[in-house]
Amino acid sequence: MSANVKTNKMKITKLSGFGKAFLPLMAGILMAACGGNNGTAEKAKPKYDTPSFGRIVISVDESFKPIIDSQIKVYKASYPETEIVAYYKSEAECLKDLEVDSVRMVIVTRGLSATESQSFADRIKFKPSWGILAYDAVAVVANNKAKTGVLSLVDLRSMLDGSIGGDYEIVLDGLTATSTVRYAMDSILKGKALGPKVQAAKSSQEVINYVEKNPKAIGLIGVSWVGNRSDDSQLSFVENVKLMSLKCETCPEDAYVLPYQANIALGRYPMTRGIYYILKENYEGLGKGFVNFLIYERGQLIFKRAFLLPARMDFGVRTMQVTEQ
Repeated sequence: MSANVKTNKMKITKLSGFGKAFLPLMAGILMAACGGNNGTAEKAKPKYDTPSFGRIVISVDESFKPIIDSQIKVYKASYPETEIVAYYKSEAECLKDLEVDSVRMVIVTRGLSATESQSFADRIKFKPSWGILAYDAVAVVANNKAKTGVLSLVDLRSMLDGSIGGDYEIVLDGLTATSTVRYAMDSILKGKALGPKVQAAKSSQEVINYVEKNPKAIGLIGVSWVGNRSDDSQLSFVENVKLMSLKCETCPEDAYVLPYQANIALGRYPMTRGIYYILKENYEGLGKGFVNFLIYERGQLIFKRAFLLPARMDFGVRTMQVTEQ
């Protein structure tokens, strides 16, 4: 009987030794499962970017820097775990960036042609999506000391091709590759070459700076740089430059109009263009999340408040009748 008792004690001793060795192992497993943070569970991060998490790189036409900066700022405030890195370049450079794997999206003044879409489909196995976001205007700015504040498209065309005399010089945000230069050559000059007196600045900001310092200079820039009078940063731009009114070519009466939303919507302002996104993403990632933000109510309202014309949201223009009493 005593032998049986001794055998049982030995078994218990062996089991206790195994348990002592097993406890640290179990503790380590539990700590790993809890993230090793004093038992506090940490939220698992997604492997890929999502509309509310991650980092992407986009290329944006420099003409739209003020408005896209505003859009990214509001999106970041709504989704703090996102980072949208925007590089502002000429339109041609943005379109070239579509070939770069690290660039997810570009924002420019046109979409893709059928040939371009098919080319991407052949290389990356899907067609990038694209669409319009808003309508922009090419604004004409002059120094506050300029003798006139009005201009016709005919006169502007003559200044650009050098066929008109006078002391005024035109300043563009470059001589090649930018969307403003392309607009001037395609839509204003109809394919004619730029004249010898056309000056080139490196950016829209430099166009404003040049016009501010030269009373006889006239600059062409995107209206988002100077159209939002409620933006404190833009108020400093427009203190020493002024928006010029262009002659309305569709109005029944002789009228000169500024690049305001109503004039863009009614086709009264003669120099308008679209703002488009082109997205290389075939899953529900941060790129699609940002596009959805831009095309729906919040993003469209930001375009509206920046004095651009939203393309995805109705913009009503009412005619007011005043009755004399």
